[in-house]
Amino acid sequence: MAFEHTEPIKRETAVAFSACPIATVDAPIDQVWSLLADPAQYASWWDAQTRAIVPEGPAQPGQQVFAQTSALGMRWEIHLSVQAVAPETRQLDLLTRLPLGITVRNHITCARLDDRHTRVGFG
Repeated sequence: MAFEHTEPIKRETAVAFSACPIATVDAPIDQVWSLLADPAQYASWWDAQTRAIVPEGPAQPGQQVFAQTSALGMRWEIHLSVQAVAPETRQLDLLTRLPLGITVRNHITCARLDDRHTRVGFG
């Protein structure tokens, strides 16, 4: 006797995952923030080559960053959109579109620990 499944199989088209890594950086908060608030500096800390920043200049809402990385013998496009910047609280919101339909909403925060250390949250 064969088993017959009469209910339709439901498939989800999106999977949500949330994580908020936190790191202590051996650098003063002003130095850390200057790297985060200037997309032209991203190539110095992320594993990608920045191709274009529109418009150029410090991070600002609506700004687009186009980059490319390589892995598994292939080149992959990255599109980052600046959603919000709060220099006074050192917070940055980014929408990152990666290959294979992956979209990441990044909320980056910086907190001064002392004169030489900064806590960076990336969630």
